Amino acid sequence: MNNGDKRRNRKRDRSSRRYKIRYDRLVAAVLVLVVLVVVLASCVHACSDKDKDKNSANKNQTTSDTTGQKTSIVDQLTTSNETSSLITGTPDGQKPSESQYVNEKFKAEDIYRGDLVLVNSEHEYKFPEDDIELVSVYDNITGEYFHVSDLVQKLDRTVLDQLTALMNSFYDEESNSDIYVIGTYRTKEEQDDKYWNGNSQFQGGYSDYHTGRSFDIGIYPADNSMAGYYSPRGVYGYVDEHAADYGFIVRFPEGKETFTGEQARTYTYRYVGVPHAVYMKQNNLCLEEYIDTLKGHNNEDPLEVAAGKKLYQVYYVPANKTGDTEVPLPSNKTYSVSGNNVDGFIVTVTMN
Repeated sequence: MNNGDKRRNRKRDRSSRRYKIRYDRLVAAVLVLVVLVVVLASCVHACSDKDKDKNSANKNQTTSDTTGQKTSIVDQLTTSNETSSLITGTPDGQKPSESQYVNEKFKAEDIYRGDLVLVNSEHEYKFPEDDIELVSVYDNITGEYFHVSDLVQKLDRTVLDQLTALMNSFYDEESNSDIYVIGTYRTKEEQDDKYWNGNSQFQGGYSDYHTGRSFDIGIYPADNSMAGYYSPRGVYGYVDEHAADYGFIVRFPEGKETFTGEQARTYTYRYVGVPHAVYMKQNNLCLEEYIDTLKGHNNEDPLEVAAGKKLYQVYYVPANKTGDTEVPLPSNKTYSVSGNNVDGFIVTVTMN
């Protein structure tokens, strides 16, 4: 083999190796591409299945939640008459107002107890047990803001608490402590003594003082000027102006003598409770007139009274002449019940 042949053979071998190397690279590239395609397809398929499962799960969960919510509401309406009545109006044939009341039995003698008992020449006080809690005025006041005439005067505890609050307010406003409590609770025997001595036209049993809720007040300045029974003059007018805010009324107001059977007096006050006192003052009613007014209102058509920031509803329930009386009372409100000492019960409901 000559030198020319050798050079040609070496050239052919190099060319063959170069082509072989390029072919291997092409095959490798193709294989890598195939692998990438397979991996990508697998990922896409997996993601597609995952999204499908997720959407299926979400769909199932949404259906379950929606169904559960509807079931909860339906169950609540079905099991709660009150809720149902407020929405549908007439479940079980009841009106919304009726579903809020429950009946409670009161005994016949209960009409003689309570802050709204009416006592006058026609209606005798029965001195029922547990009607009032008598306490000594002297032992339960400081004597700084108002005073009491002696050691024996007594009032119902609630009445004295409210009177103390009124007098403290008066002192804070006017810096005056001239007010004295000079007449309070009377026993039947004490009232009879006054009657037979000509000091009262009411016999024992027929005086409002028996209730422990009525009292007289006087004005006795330190310098003894203008001493006497209370009248709303000058700075003392504050007491009469704000008495109703603490539950007090003038028991024998001017112009009401034909109703009360007693001459008008500016110094005799009676505790009846805030909403009643406010309404009576606003409408110029004595206790006798107010008791009659309430007879026109039952629990379906109550008397509404706004006192301060509170709203009240008041209604009357006639008592059975014999036996117990079922009194409709609100199941979802604060209330109090008082007899009227005549023929029925008075329910006072705090609405807010």
